[in-house]
Amino acid sequence: MGNCLDSSGKVDTAQISHATSGSRVPKFSIRTERSSAPSSLTIQSFSDKSNASSEILSSPNLKALTFNELKNSTRNFHPDSFLGEGRFGYVFKGWIDEYYCLAAKPGSGMAIAVKKLKSERFQGHKKWLNEVNYIGQLHHPNLVKLIGYCLEGENRLLVYEFMPKGSLENHLFKRGPQGPQSLSWEIRIKVAIGAARGLCFLHEAKPHEFNAKISDHGPSKAAAAREYVTTGQVTTKNDVYSFGVLLLELLFGRCAINRTKVGTEQILVNWAKPYLGDKKQLFRIMDTNLKGQYPQKGAYTVATLALKCLSIEAKFRPKMGEVLVTLEQLVNPKMTYFVI
Repeated sequence: MGNCLDSSGKVDTAQISHATSGSRVPKFSIRTERSSAPSSLTIQSFSDKSNASSEILSSPNLKALTFNELKNSTRNFHPDSFLGEGRFGYVFKGWIDEYYCLAAKPGSGMAIAVKKLKSERFQGHKKWLNEVNYIGQLHHPNLVKLIGYCLEGENRLLVYEFMPKGSLENHLFKRGPQGPQSLSWEIRIKVAIGAARGLCFLHEAKPHEFNAKISDHGPSKAAAAREYVTTGQVTTKNDVYSFGVLLLELLFGRCAINRTKVGTEQILVNWAKPYLGDKKQLFRIMDTNLKGQYPQKGAYTVATLALKCLSIEAKFRPKMGEVLVTLEQLVNPKMTYFVI
């Protein structure tokens, strides 16, 4: 529910994040800017689930970390380490030794994002197992890497790589003293392509097990496909719809839901859809932070693609492979693709 500046500081890819909260599926992120941390934060525990450890699939790249090490790495889950809150967990920044996975001093070793499961519902435990078993088996340049987990007594934690450049939302929408950190058209297309690649990989990896395994939230109703609102079931077609919302955010520099607006302008899809097929109207509402520095043909192509992704009927939405082909041809129009 956008994405990424990688650790090298280049904005040349997009990664799908599982570590922090989001407004829809999937969560695209340029991790991570700090959210407003509470002055105090109480982490609750929950009853241990019997035989839970036997439910975790073995993975050579997944580390089992102790709760004490993660506690020390986040300075006892200090509010200053707080990054955000999702439906199922709180996320903190921590530091560990890259080779031995032991707690390290802030600024040394490897930065990590630690998600600690909330205790309210058993569904949270099931989601935690889903993330460990599903994401722990997958490796792709456009997926945020799951480094390890902690299953110790009543504690359930996930450890992800930390994305240092913040979220796409921050770069597109956040208003600071210097204004929003405007992204060029070229960067926005690279973001879209990277996110599309990550989704293509997930859709092809285990399409029959795709239910609600990408982000910390399901879609918010205002940014979700109609069938998701009706059934609550997440499918690859729901995901294409959500990707269409991301394309609108990149085109217009507006977030999916903005309660400060009035009427139809509150919901980006409702506001933008009537303009997507009209070139003249489209160019009038493009993100002003682009300052007109974008190819009109390319912008119209992206708008048309978004409209297809946002089709009310799921069967009319393209596959992510088709979406990726269209986006990549904006960068290299001479490339020829065959989509099966």
